[in-house]
Amino acid sequence: MKTHKDVTSSRRKCRKAHFSAPSHLRYKLMSANLSKDLRDKHNVKSLPIRRDDEVLVVRGNYKDSRGKVNTVYRKRWCVYIDKVTETRKNGASIKIPIDPSNVVITKLKMTPDRQNLVDRKAAGRGDKNKGKYTAQDVQA
Repeated sequence: MKTHKDVTSSRRKCRKAHFSAPSHLRYKLMSANLSKDLRDKHNVKSLPIRRDDEVLVVRGNYKDSRGKVNTVYRKRWCVYIDKVTETRKNGASIKIPIDPSNVVITKLKMTPDRQNLVDRKAAGRGDKNKGKYTAQDVQA
């Protein structure tokens, strides 16, 4: 159901906006989920992927592969991971492109800017127990 009169919900226009998005918007669109322990530690569900993050591939032919992100190729909507490669018949090694949605970040490369982003996202999520009743509230 349409909720905002000034924002389109047309599939055609949304797809065009997505695939012709400039680099500074693709940064956000190319986000990956965080692993369970990172999610609990930082109180954030996902973050934009960056170069030196360590990831685990969770879907596709290279499932269960672990490695460090070599390149985030925004123009091709993919990331390259150092241990996800194939060998050609002539012996050359080629990097395999992986979609960022198919990986889980297991270790973050933390910089001051990224720490600031994590703090802001965590603050926006608020308190987990807001609006919940405890046993003491019911007793009183």
